[in-house]
Amino acid sequence: MLAVDQREALRDMMATARGTAIADADLTDFKVRAAQILTPFASAVLVDQEFGWDAIVDQGAIAPGCAAIAAADRFTPGNGEFVRTAEFDTTLDYARMKEQGAKALKLLVLWREDRDPQERIDEVRSFVETCRSLDLVSIIEPVSRGRWDGAPCDTEAGVLAAARELGGLGADVYKAEVPFKGRATDSEISEASRALTDSIDGPWVVLSSGVDAERFPEAVRIACTAGASGFLAGRAVWASVLGAASIEQELKDVSVARLQRLARVVDDAVSA
Repeated sequence: MLAVDQREALRDMMATARGTAIADADLTDFKVRAAQILTPFASAVLVDQEFGWDAIVDQGAIAPGCAAIAAADRFTPGNGEFVRTAEFDTTLDYARMKEQGAKALKLLVLWREDRDPQERIDEVRSFVETCRSLDLVSIIEPVSRGRWDGAPCDTEAGVLAAARELGGLGADVYKAEVPFKGRATDSEISEASRALTDSIDGPWVVLSSGVDAERFPEAVRIACTAGASGFLAGRAVWASVLGAASIEQELKDVSVARLQRLARVVDDAVSA
């Protein structure tokens, strides 16, 4: 599955790659072109309301056979983070988005060891119930972050702690970080992935943020061999093309091949 729901982080990546300021329209244009070119090779695509959803829907950019996933989270930056807080955006019209073709909703959950776990649990339960009431697939994306107060902490330990806390609350799919961001031995990643499998009550997939694009396919293979069901990723597919003179051509020449390779990795790993 493909992700194009990045917001201010995408703006920063594009600005760095191009050496110029990035307007909202630039973000939307990239998302539309990425959807047009890449969704023929994806089983689903994740899109945000803020910069992508309406344009992608209006232009019919999602290929037949590729399911649409709508991001249901609202991000607030702060303290040097593009996403200081993330919350379930109850102001969006999800019934309308379902009419427009959404098959699933996704919620980002920031896991910080010094924040109230009950707030996270209650929010996930509310999100899952909303999805059930609309007959939409629910996808949660717990991401381990540093403490709110800035004190030292082990964010890697938070990946598994988040799964133990939130992995049994009824979400249809759990979107997890690759253990150690892929920067560990294969056996260490495999062991940590098996711990995630044991902690999550249902299918889970990996995201690619923080993982080197060249390492990501192998990390996907390891995770799937240890119980994951695939990936829902963006950066590992398209981040390297953001500064290209012709992004459209680079998406065709580079990103399509990367997405196809990842799909083959999943097919081979889960059928082994």
